[in-house]
Order: sequence, then C-alpha cells, then structure tokens
Amino acid sequence: MHREPKASLVGEEYEVEVGPVAHGGHCVARTSEGRVLFVRHALPGERVVARVTEGEEGSRFLRADAVRVLDASKDRVEAPCPFSGPGRCGGCDWQHAAPGAQRRLKAEVITEQLSRLAGLTPEEARWDGTVEPAPGDKVARGEVPAWRTRVQYAVDEQGRPGLRRHRSHEVEPIDHCLIAAPGVSELGVEKREWPQIATVEAIAATGSSDRQVVLTPRPGGRLPLVELDRPVSVLRMGEPQAGGAAREGTRAVHRVHGRPFVRERAAGRTWRVGEGGFWQVHPKAADVLVEAVMQGLMPRKGETALDLYCGVGLFAGALAERVGERGAVLGIESGKRAVEDARHNLRDLDRVRIEHGRVEQVLPRTGITEADLIVLDPPRAGAGKETVTRLSSLGARRIAYVACDPAALARDLTYFRDAGYTPRRLRAFDLFPVTHHVECVAILEPAAKGS
Repeated sequence: MHREPKASLVGEEYEVEVGPVAHGGHCVARTSEGRVLFVRHALPGERVVARVTEGEEGSRFLRADAVRVLDASKDRVEAPCPFSGPGRCGGCDWQHAAPGAQRRLKAEVITEQLSRLAGLTPEEARWDGTVEPAPGDKVARGEVPAWRTRVQYAVDEQGRPGLRRHRSHEVEPIDHCLIAAPGVSELGVEKREWPQIATVEAIAATGSSDRQVVLTPRPGGRLPLVELDRPVSVLRMGEPQAGGAAREGTRAVHRVHGRPFVRERAAGRTWRVGEGGFWQVHPKAADVLVEAVMQGLMPRKGETALDLYCGVGLFAGALAERVGERGAVLGIESGKRAVEDARHNLRDLDRVRIEHGRVEQVLPRTGITEADLIVLDPPRAGAGKETVTRLSSLGARRIAYVACDPAALARDLTYFRDAGYTPRRLRAFDLFPVTHHVECVAILEPAAKGS
C-alpha cells in the first residue's frame, strides 16, 4: 500500500515555555497544539523561540534548538565557547548554564530516572540529592574547567580539525576546545591541517608526561608526517577487520613511533593504558571513584572480590591492596588490549587474576559460587537482568556499582532489588562538566541488612 510521506517540520519555529530538564542534555516543552519538544540550549522556566531540527507530522516528539531567548533564567550565562550554540559543536550541552546550575540539572535527571525506572526516591536510594564537583573543578560563573584529557577531533574534507555537530556527522571546525585539558591543548592539533585523515584522537596522560595521538586515515588515505608542539607518540588505526566493522576492538592499531601506550597515575600506582583500554577522561576521576568505591565496600583482609568490566585493572588493584595476601581478586574484561594491560599493571600482585571475555559468558565458566565483594563498572547500557541476577546469587556482603548512565543504573537497581539487594549509599559526581553526563556510585547490600 502506498503511503504519502509525512511532512517534515524541520525549520518550523514555536514560542514555548520551557519545562523540566530531561536525560540527554535538553529540556521538555510543549507547543500550543500539545506537541512535545526536546529543546537544547534552553533552561527550565525560560520562554524561548524553538526551531525544529528533527521531526515530522505525526512524530511522537520533535527535537529543537532554542534560537531566541525571550525570558531568560537566572541560571543562564553567555556561553564562553565561541563554537557552542544552535547548529554548532555538539560536544557540550550546558555551556549556557552556570556551574552550580549544571550540577542541579544533573541531580534532577538522576532523581527523575530513579523515580521513573526504579520507583525510588532519593531517600530510598540513600542519596543526599547532590552532584559533587571533582576536586579543583569549582570555577567562576561563565567559566568552564579544562578537564578532558582525551579528545577525538573529527577532520572535515579540507583537512581542518573540529568536533561533530549534535546528532550529525558534520564537522564544526575549531581552533581551541575550552574543556580540553592543558596537556591536550598544548599539542597544537587544532592549529594544523590533517589531509587524508578522518579523526585525530589526542591523549594527555595524568601523572606522567606521556602524550599520544591516534590517527585514523580516510579510506586509501596516507599518513602525514606528524609534527606537533610537544613530544608525542603516534599510533595509526587500521582498517576494520573483515566482518567486524561494527564491533568494538576489531580495528588493528599500528605504532608509528613512540610508546603504544600512555602511563596514567591513580590510586598510588602507575597504569599502562594502550589504545582500546578504558581510562576515565577527567584527570581526577580515577582517584575520586576508587575512593568512593573503597569507602563504600570497606574491604577486609582475606576477603574475595570480583572486579567486573575491569578495564586496565583500576579497582582490582585497589581491592588487592586491601584484601591482602590471604585475599583474592578476579577481574573480567572483554577488551583484549585492556586485559594485557591489566595483567601487566597488576603483575606484582599474585592474588589477582584477570580473565578475558564478556562478563555474562566468563563468570559462569569460572565456577565461582560466592564472593565477599563485587565491583561492576559496566558500559553505558548497564549490566542487565541476567548478570545482576547471577551476581546477586553470590552472597556478597556489599556490591559497588559504578554507572555512567543514570537510566541504566536505575534499571539495574530494580533487578538488584528483585534479587534481594538494596542501596546502602548513592553518590553522584560531576566528572564531565558542561556536558549532560554524570557518574554515579551505588553501594548495595542484602536487603535484610539494609532494612
């Protein structure tokens, strides 16, 4: 049956009263006809003119940008970044909000996700309702901290580096990213042209002078001679391996010159992190999260612990130091390079074992039927019901869940509740200032103890 295409509403403008913040870096508004708009570059309570960027007649909701502010919130500031705004760089969501307001918006999102997906109030989640800034990140109104130690620049057809526009493959050329850490900015990536290159990832390690760029050539493109403003190691990302273009970790990484890894410093140790190995992008994040997890778990000598989705071994190392020689720690990680790094990083701790593979496949094969402590730091989608149910069967006295997405956390908390675990404490950290992202640490314990 032939159906007439629905009329696009892109470009239509509506004058709206902006409602509450929603998960994803936008606020909710309704037109006079009742259409739902997800509006970026706006703040709750404002009156704005919103221009539709995505949607058509009959769409469940429309996406829009606030292109004129008619009645501004007291929390609004002039965006300090010249590349921010409607139709521009999509890297930051809250350039137009004062620092304290950004954290309040994130707290409102966490509250809403806990309520809607887990049926929990902040009190029931044992959360004080605040999003804590990282140490050293408190800045004046109208300023942003330079925190991002890993920046992936996209390169346009003319070879100019920039960042992607929101929900787009289009490149916004830039000459300086305000949230890039000083170690990234000083490389001078943004001052140069990158012919035949698709992306340039710049990495500035925390706690060492290691600097690295990872270049992804365009198909058939040749690698340029890399001359930057600071000593730097260079890696080249190869073509996707056959049949694996959509899967993480299927590209070969080739060392051009320098080390194939950077050395990070956190939790009293030095960590080797190769390309493909996960490391937090905020310079204080690793220490902040280790401290929150260890304070929540309070490991004891001789205990057994699991570190799931363990990356290069950060939490496994911290646990091993605390459970002592009579204790044991098992880490599980799906990334092959990360597993190699974790084994290298923790090679002095014979009570630590790192297994390679997906948690839901490896954990049943280990034969483990009990553990005293569990840490899980799953990807953005969360751990899921099957994994949560298995973990809850191990009888751990405490579980630490590190979450980069409050929606996934809330969903998994319902599975933990169904399996007999309730929150003992929840903390939230603003480890991605000026963006909508937020990190949470939930400490769970058996319901009988929590009641």
